[in-house]
Parts: sequence; structure tokens; C-alpha cells
Amino acid sequence: MTYDSARAAFADWGVDTEAAIKTLLSIPISVHCWQGDDVGGFERKTGASGGGIQATGNYPGRARNAAELRADLEFAYSLIPGMHRLNLHAFYLDTDETPDRDAIEYRHFATWVDWAKEQGLGLDFNPTFFAHAKADDNLTLSHPDAGIRAFWIEHGRRCREIAARMGAELGSPAVNNIWVPDGSKDIPVDRMAARRRLEASLDAMLAGDLPKTQIIDAVESKLFGIGVEAMTVGSHEFYMGYAIRRGTALCLDMGHFHPTESVADKLSAVALSVDHMLLHVSRPMRWDSDHVVLLNDDLLAMAQELVFADLLARTSIGLDFFDATISRTAAWVLGVRNMQKALLRALLLPQDRLKSAEAALDYTTRLVLTEEAKDLPFAAVWAEVCARANMPTGAALLSDLDAYQASVSGR
Repeated sequence: MTYDSARAAFADWGVDTEAAIKTLLSIPISVHCWQGDDVGGFERKTGASGGGIQATGNYPGRARNAAELRADLEFAYSLIPGMHRLNLHAFYLDTDETPDRDAIEYRHFATWVDWAKEQGLGLDFNPTFFAHAKADDNLTLSHPDAGIRAFWIEHGRRCREIAARMGAELGSPAVNNIWVPDGSKDIPVDRMAARRRLEASLDAMLAGDLPKTQIIDAVESKLFGIGVEAMTVGSHEFYMGYAIRRGTALCLDMGHFHPTESVADKLSAVALSVDHMLLHVSRPMRWDSDHVVLLNDDLLAMAQELVFADLLARTSIGLDFFDATISRTAAWVLGVRNMQKALLRALLLPQDRLKSAEAALDYTTRLVLTEEAKDLPFAAVWAEVCARANMPTGAALLSDLDAYQASVSGR
């Protein structure tokens, strides 16, 4: 079907495809750097990933340094319509120096900012509370040892300053997302003590106001992880309460909840009490396994809730998956484009008619419209989005992805 035919088909449903395309292209998605090197980072004295994080596979082409990672990202962005962001973890510093994490400074990330300016990208940031000797017990900000807590508090404080400087340099606030792996492998007897320590550490780390035009502080919960099966200190309830009390953003990661929970359902509930939300869009398989995002029911529900609840302006969308069994650049491209396809589908639904039917308790009309809308020519509108950006779809996309992969497989 041609785009003109698709546009007419949607118009019959009262949907303006041009308005939907315009809105879609205004939504930045933060691409996670850690897919490109299997969550290894570029510190010169790190160990393997920890904190329940594990990338499986050994597909050729892993980025070995910041220059290679940036080249891979440039290729990925060249196949993704719109203008987006990069989500950077603190252990991806680009320097010949060897600062420990409580000594990192903005200059260790300046090349990333220069590159982002050249590419027209925004930057987001994350303190790295794992893959370090002082996180070996899966305890950081809640550690009983005050000295270890002080180390991680200082790391987090410096990351806030770095993120704010990034936001100032790029003219767009950087989301500074805080996730810690803290928890217990077996059943603890004093959960309250650990949570009080985490709360106090967060308060110390977040002390001092920084301009909201430069930084958005966010906190991220988790259900459990490898080595913290019995109790996660920073649970959803803990961080939900903290975000409300302290006025931070709340991060909802699609892999950080029980498999039967709907993260899409949480959005409107959280939005009543929290001003800003951060999404980490992932595909859990059994638990937080971080598979590449598919255009599945979970993703479609998430996008529809963002659109129908009018939450796009209050939500930062970032991706979070890492798979070393497939081409890393292909994973980026496929994941971001699937997120965009889900958003586009939501924007192309007859929202007013559906809401009116529901408000009138006319569930028959709601159901019929919902099901019949599935036959609308969404793919033709997506193809138009890509054509306007001179980007391939279908088999042509695979050809481009394969060609780039061949060029980096010798690394």
C-alpha cells in the first residue's frame, strides 16, 4: 500500500498521519551505550560485570574502546529516524588517566560531550555501582561499612556534577539515573537497617540543588538479581516512596518486576504522584534478562499508555538490553526502531473515539474499534517515515546491517 492510500485510510478513522509522524520524530530515545561492548566499560582497572549483570555470547565486533563504540553508534543512528540521545555509564570514561570512581571528573568524559555536539545528540548518565572491588558483596550505598558507603556516595555526587555539566554544555537536561545492586542472597533479619542506610546515603549523594535545566535525578528499583535473590534493598516500594518524598524522577525498568506485572499499567498510577518518569525499555525473559526489544504486546501497551495518558512530555524513554549472541549494532537499530514503531502505532490509533466509547461504558464499541484498528496500514506510515529520512526498511535494512557487521567482525 502507498503512503497516500494509508493516509486516506487513517483519515477515515479520524486520524491525521502527518501529525502522528511529526510527534513521533519529536520523541528522543536514549540509546544505551552498554549494548556495544557487553557492559564492560573502559576503565583501565576493572573486573567483570557484577551486580547481577551478565551479557552472554561472544559475537564478533565488540567495541574495545570509546572510538570504536562511537563509530558503532554513529552507524546505528544513521539507520534510526529522528534525533535521539546517548545513555552513558560512568565506567565508560574516555581518558588515559586511571581515576578510581570516587575521583572521576567532567574532563574524563569531555570527548563524549564534544562528540555529542557534533552528532546533535543529548546525553544521559548513570553512576556505575557494580564491577568494582568495593561492590563485591553486592552492597554499596547500603553497606554496613561507613567507609565503603562514603566511597560510593562520593562517586554518586561526582556523577551528578558530571551529568549537570553535560546538560549545560548540550542545552538539554541529562537524566542521571541511580541504580545500585544492593541486596541479600539469603533471607536477612534486618531489612530496615539496610534501607535506612540506603536512604541516608541517597540523601547525602543528592544533597545540593542543581539546575533542573541541566539534570534530572532518577532512582531505579529492581525485583531481584543474581546474588540478591532474597531481598533487594532498593525495591519498587522503597524507590516509589523515595521519589515522592524527595522529588526525584522514578525509573521503571520493564525487566525489574515480576513477569506477570504490567509496567504499562504502572505509568498512570505513578504519574499521579511523581512529576517525571524514566523508562528503561527491555524485554525480560523469565526475569531481568535484557533481551532486544521486540514489537510485542508489552511494548505496544507501553507506547499506548504513554500516548493515551498524555505522558510523553513527562517521561524520558531509554533502552536497556545487552545481547552478545547477535550483532550489537543490529540490536541497537532493531530495538530503537521497534520502540518508534510502537509509539507510531499508538499515535495512529483513534484515541478520541476509543476514550469516548469507554466513558460511555460502551465496551462493545471499544472492543470492536480496538480489534478492527489492528488491520490499519501502520507499516505504510512507518515506511514513509523511513523514506523521508532516506533510511532502508525490510531486506534492504538487513543488507546495510550485514555490511557494517562484516566491517567490524575482525576486531
